[in-house]
Amino acid sequence: MGTYFNPSNAGFRKAAKDEIYIDKSGLLNILNKKLFSEKNCISVSHARRFGKSQAARMIDAYYSRGCDSGKLFSKLEISKSYDFIKHLNKYNVLHLDMSSMTDGHKDDFLIHMKRKVFDDISEEIDIKISEKQDVSEIINKIYKSTKIPFVIIIDEWDCVVRNFSDKPELVHEYLQFLHSLFKSEESQEFLALGYITGILPIKKIEDESALNNFIEYTMTDSAEFTTYFGFTEKEVESLCGKYDMNIESVKEWYNGYLIDGEHMYNPNSVYCAMTRRKLKSYWKNTSAFATINRFVTMNFNGLKEEVVRMLAGEKVYVDTETFQNDLSEISSKDDALTALIHLGYLGYDNDDSTAYIPNYEVANAFHSAMKKSSWKDISKLYQACNDIINATIRCDADKVAGYIEIAHETYTSVLKYNDENALGCVITMAYFTAPEYYNVIREFPSGKGFADIVMIPRPDSVNKPPMIIELKYDKAADTAIKQIKEKRYSGNLKGYNDVLLVGVNYDKESKKHECTIEKVNVEQ
Repeated sequence: MGTYFNPSNAGFRKAAKDEIYIDKSGLLNILNKKLFSEKNCISVSHARRFGKSQAARMIDAYYSRGCDSGKLFSKLEISKSYDFIKHLNKYNVLHLDMSSMTDGHKDDFLIHMKRKVFDDISEEIDIKISEKQDVSEIINKIYKSTKIPFVIIIDEWDCVVRNFSDKPELVHEYLQFLHSLFKSEESQEFLALGYITGILPIKKIEDESALNNFIEYTMTDSAEFTTYFGFTEKEVESLCGKYDMNIESVKEWYNGYLIDGEHMYNPNSVYCAMTRRKLKSYWKNTSAFATINRFVTMNFNGLKEEVVRMLAGEKVYVDTETFQNDLSEISSKDDALTALIHLGYLGYDNDDSTAYIPNYEVANAFHSAMKKSSWKDISKLYQACNDIINATIRCDADKVAGYIEIAHETYTSVLKYNDENALGCVITMAYFTAPEYYNVIREFPSGKGFADIVMIPRPDSVNKPPMIIELKYDKAADTAIKQIKEKRYSGNLKGYNDVLLVGVNYDKESKKHECTIEKVNVEQ
C-alpha cells in the first residue's frame, strides 16, 4: 500500500469506528453504476465539513488494491449490493489532497506533487518508470502492463484555482495536469472513475476545457448525492435519542439546509453537539468565516438590507447564474449571496430561487462578522438582546418597549414597517439570542388559532419561563393580551407554573411601541 497510490483503508477504518458514524456507503452504489461510463467523472462541491473528505477516504477503502476491506464494509449498506464483491479492492487508486500538496509550496507545488507521486508509485510497483514522465504517462504505462483500471480522486481540487488566482500560468498548468488525468485520449482507457471534491462549483475558465466533462453536484443541486453529504433529519433524530438531546433544540441550531427537498445538517456541528452534550456554534471558526466578513464589509448595493431581512426570518430572491464560481470575482449582491450559499452560510430553496439563514448557528456567524464590519448599528443592537429577554422575564414592559423601539429605529430603513408581519420581523431581531434558551416558533398553532410568536424554554434552560407574544398594529397592547386569553393560546403549554403573555402594539401615528406583560399559571 502507498500513501497516494493504492492507499490503505486506515482513514476510513478510523471513521467507521468513531463514536458517531453514519453509514453513507450507499454512495458507492451510485459510483459503481458510473464506472467506465461516459459519465464517469464526478465533481462534488459542498461547504466545508460536510463529509467530502470522509467520503473520499471511503472510496479509497472500497476500490483500492492496497487493502482488504471486505470485513470493514461487511455490515454497511454497500455490502447488500449485488456487485459489492465485483468492485471491492479491484482497482488501482490514485488519491491526491491538493490542500496538503500546496501547503508550504507556491510556484513549485506541481513539481513537489509529481515527485511525491513518483516516489510513492516507485515503491509499490516493479514496472520501470521515469521521474521525467508525466503522472498520466506513468499511469498509462501501469495500466498497459497490468490491465487494471484506475480510480482517481482529487480532494480539494479547487484550492489551487482559489489560492493562485493571481498566477494564471500556474493555474493553466494545473488544469492541463487534470486534463491529462481525466480527459486525454489515454485516460479514456485507464480511467474507471474520476472523482473530485471542492468548495465551489467548477470555475469556467476561458479557453480551458480540462473539467467540462464532469457531472457536478453542488449545494444548490445535489440530485441523488444529496443524502450522502451531511446528516439527514432522520439520522439526527436517531442521534438525539442516543445522546438524550432535545431534537427541537438541535433543529433550531443546526437544521435548515434544504438541498433538493432534503433537510440536511452540517455533520461536524451535530457531531460536536452530541459528543459534548452542548448546543453552541461549532462552525464559525472555519477559514471560510473570513469570507462572510469580507462580503459583509463590501456591502454591495442592497446586500445589507437582504442580510437583515434574512436574519429576521425572511427569504430573499437571488440569481445564482451570475456567479463565476470564483471568490476573487465577486462584483454584485447576487454574486455575494451565491458564494455564501456554496460556502454553507446560506440555505437555498430551488423552488423559488431564494436564499435564507438556515439556522441559529449560521445566524451567529453573521452576527460575529458584523461586529467587525461597518454595520455597527446592527451589531450594537445584538448586544442588548439578552437584556430584552431578561426585561421580559422581569415583566418590565416599559423596558421591553424601549428595546423594541431601538430595534425599530435600526431596521426601519430596511423593513417596510406597515403591518404585523414587519413588526414580527423586528421582534425576531430584538429577541435575536432567544434560540440559545428557547425554541422560537412563529405562527404557533394553539387553542383556537395561531399565536404570533411562542418561545418554549429548552429543558436545560434554567429559570426561563415560556412566552407567548401577540402583535398588534394600530390597536392596543391590552387587545393582544385579551386575544391570547380568549383564543386560549396557552393551551399547549400546560404544566408550566408561569407563562408570560406579552402584548406588543405599534401606533403608526405616534410611531411608538406599547408593551403589556402578564404572568399567568397554566392549569395542569
